[in-house]
Amino acid sequence: MKGFPQSMNALITYFGKMPGIGPKTAQRLAFFILKTSEENARNFADAILKVKAQVRFCSVCNNLSDSKVCHICSNPQRNKDVVCVVERPNDVISIEKMGKYNGVYHVLLGALSPLDGIGPKDLKIVELIKRIKRDTMKEVIIATDSHTEGEATALYITKLLKGTGLKVTRIASGIPVGANLEYADQATLMKAFEGRVSVTS
Repeated sequence: MKGFPQSMNALITYFGKMPGIGPKTAQRLAFFILKTSEENARNFADAILKVKAQVRFCSVCNNLSDSKVCHICSNPQRNKDVVCVVERPNDVISIEKMGKYNGVYHVLLGALSPLDGIGPKDLKIVELIKRIKRDTMKEVIIATDSHTEGEATALYITKLLKGTGLKVTRIASGIPVGANLEYADQATLMKAFEGRVSVTS
């Protein structure tokens, strides 16, 4: 950008690559970094580097973790008989804030979207089926988003689990059609969990 030093332009460019950040916001963020103390700037940079170096996907459920197994999977107080299937790690945080769910999770890391070239092999669906069989779970709660891709994913998983004898439920009323789970408030999520319906016989 004309008028700014090269280092400032580079910072604005990197901020501009972030989702939801336009050119003006990128400039404001760059000026914030410029005005903040050197200590704060170093702490900010260190936080970014630590996230890149330490945060990984849990080897059990694919949730974000700073260790091989996340704090939820390693918690002996969680009910391992019930698994809630979600699309993203953000969804785990949303459900945890609800404070009413005590089971474990399985993060698919996406949803089926043939138009975008995302099929079953691109998600953690095979790992889900293996985990269910290995851990002899009793209930699978499908909590994918209610948009087209989320519904297609829920239907696909339901078909895979048909005839297994498992109780398979889908979160119900409370989540508007086409809405993302991470944007739902806790009261809405609680209503959806309480009103979940069976999707297999």
